[in-house]
Amino acid sequence: MIKSHTWLFIVKTHITMQIESYTIELRDVHLYAHHGVMPQEREIGAWFTIDIALEMNDSSCSESDRIDGTVSYADVYGILCSEMQQPSNLLENVCGRITKRLYDTFTQIDAIRITLCKDTPPMGGDRLKAAVTLSSKR
Repeated sequence: MIKSHTWLFIVKTHITMQIESYTIELRDVHLYAHHGVMPQEREIGAWFTIDIALEMNDSSCSESDRIDGTVSYADVYGILCSEMQQPSNLLENVCGRITKRLYDTFTQIDAIRITLCKDTPPMGGDRLKAAVTLSSKR
């Protein structure tokens, strides 16, 4: 009887890659706030939705699994909540304040794209929303 053997050789290779971009996103953040030009908007308030993308300049956390190379989602959320509680006439102003504070707080951020949507603007439209998008680079 002839025995046959099958040998399996596993060769480990190191594959290198270059990360082109690294973005942290928070989507559909719903917050109640008092923004708007009309007095009733500032008095009564309304629901807003925020989508934000932070382009990062350090992707080392993808290998190290350490938080110090990135930005905590919870910290970003905290800044969104804090800035949304300061009433403004214009959504553009709110976006600008949020963006400035994020750049001041996190040196790892290279670029920001934020969309702030007023879920029920006082314009009489059915299911109408109004939004502002601000894109910036450091």
